[in-house]
Amino acid sequence: MDDTPATLLRTARDRAGLSQRALAERASTTQSVIARIELGRSVPSWSTLSRLVEAAGFALDCRLTPSRSERSHMLDDVARILRLSPEERLAEVANTSRFLVAAMRRG
Repeated sequence: MDDTPATLLRTARDRAGLSQRALAERASTTQSVIARIELGRSVPSWSTLSRLVEAAGFALDCRLTPSRSERSHMLDDVARILRLSPEERLAEVANTSRFLVAAMRRG
């Protein structure tokens, strides 16, 4: 699903079976405000979008999720790590662990 404000509002309104005018009346705004948002001509604040979606009988749920990048800098090190012996890999893990412990103490 395309989670733009326009799509979220249109989906909530459609699922509630409301016209733009009916939603506007419920939300104490104008039909033109609803139309501009749904057409992507206006980007509402989070509170405005939440209020409009709630007027349609829904609630917005926001959460952070890690994004996947096609090319991670972490993958650059895989070939080098695979060439290490098991003992060298353990030393690498120990070094990383010491670094993280020191970083957490400072932060």
